[in-house]
Amino acid sequence: MATLVEVNQALAAARSPRGGLQRGLEILGDLYGVSRTSVVLRDMNTDSLEIEASEGLTAEGRRATWKAGEGITGQVVQTSRPVVVPRISQEPTFLHRTGRRLKARTSETTFICVPIPGRRKAIGAMNVDLPFVKDRDYDRDLQLFQVVATMFGQALRVKKLVEGERQRLLNENIHLKEELKERYDFSHIIGTSGPMRQVFEQIERVASTTTTVLIRGESGTGKELIAHAIHYNSPRSKKPFIKVSCAALPDSLIESELFGYEKGAFTGATERRKGRFERADRGSLFLDEIGDINLSTQVKLLRVLQDHEFERLGGTEPLRANVRLITATNADLEKAIAAKTFREDLHYRLNVFTIFVPPLRERKTDILLLADNFLQKYAVEHGKAIKRISTPAIDMLMAYHWPGNVRELENTIERAVLVCDGSVIHAHHLPPTLQTAEASGTFTTTSLADAVGAYERDLLQDALKTTRGNRVQAAKLLNSTERIISYKVKKHGIDGRRFRD
Repeated sequence: MATLVEVNQALAAARSPRGGLQRGLEILGDLYGVSRTSVVLRDMNTDSLEIEASEGLTAEGRRATWKAGEGITGQVVQTSRPVVVPRISQEPTFLHRTGRRLKARTSETTFICVPIPGRRKAIGAMNVDLPFVKDRDYDRDLQLFQVVATMFGQALRVKKLVEGERQRLLNENIHLKEELKERYDFSHIIGTSGPMRQVFEQIERVASTTTTVLIRGESGTGKELIAHAIHYNSPRSKKPFIKVSCAALPDSLIESELFGYEKGAFTGATERRKGRFERADRGSLFLDEIGDINLSTQVKLLRVLQDHEFERLGGTEPLRANVRLITATNADLEKAIAAKTFREDLHYRLNVFTIFVPPLRERKTDILLLADNFLQKYAVEHGKAIKRISTPAIDMLMAYHWPGNVRELENTIERAVLVCDGSVIHAHHLPPTLQTAEASGTFTTTSLADAVGAYERDLLQDALKTTRGNRVQAAKLLNSTERIISYKVKKHGIDGRRFRD
């Protein structure tokens, strides 16, 4: 029992399976008087047997190999049955593959080989040399070595599972990083307007550097997307990208989140914790809504930018982190500086390279591109067969002033996809805020008859587009007759010939 306990502890404490096997064999030698022992494992690709760990073998003996079924060791692995050879000198099938034993005048060697069990078949064998004793209890010895071999097998299976999981996580991590890099490639940021072309040029210029970047713009303009694009198109793209929303963290927590804390630094700090700066080492740290951090945290942040050093909360040891800082804000920092709520010297440190993200109302030529992109995205996500946005709906999108910018446009299109039952998004699928003159800033006086007529004209045009100007098929789509469709087309002055091409 003492032997088994020690072997189990050795396997549990070992840093590697081979180290655990080696220590287990040493324990057998020390506590049980084993002169030579080895663990032989099967190579699942070649089906050959090689020594993984050994005790008492020469360098040449440790290089020994077998084929499955060859010799006693090969037979044990192939049949999963143990073999006991009381006197190896009297066993003609013994191969002496690991070197010949030195036989004394008064004694010779007993050889015991037990299988190391796998899930379905033996994955190897454990070989043990013992001094020959005439009245030795081989059943007792065999039982002990079988238990040890089973423990070795369990340790190896755990190692295989851990290695498999580690490799799976590594592959998944690589895949996700590549996916993120592709997703946040700045060429995927949608926009062809003049203001957005300037933004693209700035991203391309600054991404390859380590310069601190300040991204300014209204809420919902896509500042975080630009921060991602800068990181994933930089030499640090394979290193961490850590995000912190300064506005979402209370003043009492933001310092510990950024710089970490030591055990016992405050009530509830039961262990040391790394901050975001440490976690972002050799990568990028994105501080969103930087204008919302308190003055005390601003002082420590300024020190990091000046000296590249910081301390954990409750700690005295200075720490260093190689971090590229990217910040963003929708606040008016100049007013905050005048109001003494934001440090001017910190602003100088952050304002090295500033990117101004234009609001959506200043890049209206991008609205249709963005709307079509969101339409495709949410049509797939919600399982809808929606193909396009009708002309009146596009006019409504273009007329609106978009106080919530791109984020509001995305939410608007997602809602329209959800409520739309056909293949085209119409004006009535858009939210009420876009359909009221007061909310949209477009004051018009339209009678009920004109509004109904406009909707009817919209439906007719969509049906004729779908049928390439065929009025018979358009009537079927609208559950009407050709005569009525022809009348309505003439009434609204629709030129059906332009749909035939």
